[in-house]
Amino acid sequence: MNLIELGQLTEEEARTYLETIIWVDQTVCPFCGSTKHYTFKGKAHRAGLYKCADCGKQFTVTVNTILHGSHLPIKTWLMAFYLMCSSKKGVSALQLQRQLGLGSYHTALSLTHKIRKAMQESPNFCKLFGYVEADETYIGGKGKGGKRGRGSKAKTPVAGIVQRNGKVRTQVVKRVDADTLKAFVLDNVDKYAKLITDEWPAYRGLGKEFTFGHAVVNHSQGEYVRGDLSTNWIESFWSLLKKGIGGVFHHVSVKYLGLYCDEFCFRWNTRKDSDSVRFEQALRQVIGKRVQYSTLVA
Repeated sequence: MNLIELGQLTEEEARTYLETIIWVDQTVCPFCGSTKHYTFKGKAHRAGLYKCADCGKQFTVTVNTILHGSHLPIKTWLMAFYLMCSSKKGVSALQLQRQLGLGSYHTALSLTHKIRKAMQESPNFCKLFGYVEADETYIGGKGKGGKRGRGSKAKTPVAGIVQRNGKVRTQVVKRVDADTLKAFVLDNVDKYAKLITDEWPAYRGLGKEFTFGHAVVNHSQGEYVRGDLSTNWIESFWSLLKKGIGGVFHHVSVKYLGLYCDEFCFRWNTRKDSDSVRFEQALRQVIGKRVQYSTLVA
């Protein structure tokens, strides 16, 4: 389904479409997982309201999802999901407010942050393998006196790893010391991998943790590619992330930065999919992620 088709849906059709994405073949109670249910009909009941035949609780397709308790039409949610999934460098809350006719900037901001939460990868992920590149970058303005990169107190460090032709993962960190970066790498990279980094000392000693060792590309000596060794993949992701934050969002607070990284990681990890497939994948990830806006930005 594309954006034009979404725009032509009625609210009833949008709800039915969401049900086919989340429940696929049969209605499932979000409280007990039962597929036995009653359907409420008539003017006294809102459309899409069900009652579980086993636990007796009432529910709709939005219960226990990112959309839980939202007063926005489901059609608005679907269009917001599509715009964020199909925009390579993201879409700002202010732009979304204008395009979808939302009542306030706060509503648009809450909507975008909840969608970013849905884009967050499941904690039951598989570790990266093969050729894996690790690096760190710094998000924010210039430090005092114009200092850039490592050592800048005005910037927020983000650690990242990417599997060649595969997924990328990031983590906002407080510092880029050995304990922090090694823990991040070991938590996310399979031991049957070849790790590739620059010469930053914090990565030293990781070679013994991986079957195929640890290769270093010495950027300080003007070396960026040596045979099939480079950090070009992770550098490409950093470039996309920074262009999006600098060109679309302009400034991102530290407390929101992890959500923005989740968004860019999701689009990178589904870059080989079409916009419609990526959109449906994001919708499937709303399940079990009921969350309040205040919790997201805490």
